[in-house]
Amino acid sequence: MDNRDFDVIVWGATGFTGQLVVEYLAKTYGVDGDLRWAIAGRNRNKLDEVRQACLPAAQHEKLPILLADSDDAASLAKMVRQTRVVCTTVGPYAKYGTPLVAACVEAGTHYCDLTGEVQWMARVIPQYQEAAVASGARIVHTCGFDSVPFDMGNWYLQQQMFEQHGSYAQQVKARVGRNRGAASGGTIASVLNMMEEAGRDPSIRRQVANPYSLYPAGTPAGLDGADQSGAVYDEDFGRWTSPFIMAAVNTRVVRRSNALLDFPWGETFRYDEATLDTSRYKATRNTVAGVIGMVTLALGPTRKLVQRFLPKPGEGPTRAQREAGYYEVFFLGKNPKDRSMDTLVKVNGDMDPGYGSTSKMLGEAAVCLARDELSAGGGFWTPASALGDKYLKRLIASAGLSFERVDPNQIKNMRI
Repeated sequence: MDNRDFDVIVWGATGFTGQLVVEYLAKTYGVDGDLRWAIAGRNRNKLDEVRQACLPAAQHEKLPILLADSDDAASLAKMVRQTRVVCTTVGPYAKYGTPLVAACVEAGTHYCDLTGEVQWMARVIPQYQEAAVASGARIVHTCGFDSVPFDMGNWYLQQQMFEQHGSYAQQVKARVGRNRGAASGGTIASVLNMMEEAGRDPSIRRQVANPYSLYPAGTPAGLDGADQSGAVYDEDFGRWTSPFIMAAVNTRVVRRSNALLDFPWGETFRYDEATLDTSRYKATRNTVAGVIGMVTLALGPTRKLVQRFLPKPGEGPTRAQREAGYYEVFFLGKNPKDRSMDTLVKVNGDMDPGYGSTSKMLGEAAVCLARDELSAGGGFWTPASALGDKYLKRLIASAGLSFERVDPNQIKNMRI
């Protein structure tokens, strides 16, 4: 790919999250430095507005604009042949993502996105895996809050445990602590689309519920069952917990990482996620609220009613809200032989998880794919399995994430 015009093209730059990625790349890498990048979409005028919003006047013309349409296969093919990596924020991916994946696979162009749509990933991976291996295209899904802090948090924990104790954790608990953030219309649109697909097709409901739905084809399932669905007291953390809404995505991704890395954490590796609560009452309240929300979105009539009051695509939290946001996630790895050697790590993000932090994680995933020497070949990967230590260093240096060990003896005294 040395003869390609660009390292990265941001596809969907006029969307809410797309513009945040453009803003991040412009601030971090500039438009006249070593990183050669461009923005792309359907509407030149809107793309120019993004340039004006994200760059000083003297630099507007230095950021190239490319035009392509997801409904025009030829335009997508032309675009992806010009770059090493396509970084896309255009969702719902189940509606708009497949033609771009197909174009990247055919051209041998690397690709990263923000999808959390398990049903879509479970469709496109087997459909294009063989061709991606042949062309050398690395396709990396879930490069935002779902699922980078969790996939990379588990990966970091495993490295730390092995370095200190010479063994990996065969069971990991991820627990979400303090956090603040707001949803955007794009994410809501993806959730609603998944609900609509599941409502039409019972097989999709079964697929989304399957804890190993993203396992490589032919790989026997492990020991994990359904995600947590009620208020549960966690003895290890000394806290009541409630279901974590993104567990249905993140757990599948982490399990897939283990399989793609040839099971370094064991074929019986177990991983689960939940939210830490300060009391049984709050855990129960949060569980009930979550159930009501999911039932409301699952039923066609109530889903249509609620849509009137939810943010639309292109809408999202203000800059002040994004900058006031934060999150922390704890990972407890259990030593298979001696619980005194359990390992605890904490991952922190410095902005709201869904947009401020997500845009930086996606931007760095794209740069990592474009610029770093990676051992992964062509195919469909997870962030941890494809990007590993190179990505971890970028997340810490530039994306506002921190990864640190915590004394497991203090686990029950942590502030949440």
